[in-house]
Amino acid sequence: MNNRSIAESVRNRKKIHKGAWMSIGHPVISELASSYDFDWILFDLEHGCISENALISNFLAVKNDNLAILVRIGKFDPLLISRILDWGAAGIMLSHVNSKEEALKCIHAMNYPPIGSRGFSSSSRSFLYGKSGHGMKEKHFNPLFFAQIETMQGVEVAEEIAKTDGVDVLFVGPTDLKLNWQLHHADQSSEEFWNVLARVGTAATLHKKQAGILVKNIEDIPLLRSLGYSHLSVASDVGILRDGFANITDKLADI
Repeated sequence: MNNRSIAESVRNRKKIHKGAWMSIGHPVISELASSYDFDWILFDLEHGCISENALISNFLAVKNDNLAILVRIGKFDPLLISRILDWGAAGIMLSHVNSKEEALKCIHAMNYPPIGSRGFSSSSRSFLYGKSGHGMKEKHFNPLFFAQIETMQGVEVAEEIAKTDGVDVLFVGPTDLKLNWQLHHADQSSEEFWNVLARVGTAATLHKKQAGILVKNIEDIPLLRSLGYSHLSVASDVGILRDGFANITDKLADI
């Protein structure tokens, strides 16, 4: 399956999309994760240990041709966005999207003219280093864009972001969003944070987009589903290893 077909599959609002969150950036872990039934795999350039130079080796380690490769970037950088897509990623997640204008800037950088301003190179990996670079219009696809909602400012304008052409998923960064929410609502209980998540889910659904989140507790999934969340990534490779080591040492402590 090519990136065009993969993107269309990920945009399907009638199914649940399971994501693998990669923070370590080692090809062995990426290869192992991609052998399981995920819909997308994300490499975290914002908080993860992976570097830009390690992206291609990790992309090559992904053996599942039906898996959408995404990369999260910490700030808007049109040259970085272009390189990531040239190397074969199906989409970009931009952190801390707080306005429609910020979303549009990223969408513009991700797409070739006339939609955007991305430069074209037929010798990039996405065109098999020149072997399939001719006929760009036939081979190009609109990359996936995950706009990350991590502040109350982003929540307040979630509907404006959701109705922007080119935005596919409103993806909540739960830790940053909760910290930001608590700055303004220190008197409220943690349970009331669910109302904030509901606002993002409703905004996405209203404008026929999708909502996603990095799930901290797998038992929360039924509630998240009821709030409109369909893109779910449970923990990260770091979290999975940490919990695995903790489980082993806990059991050894009883011997």
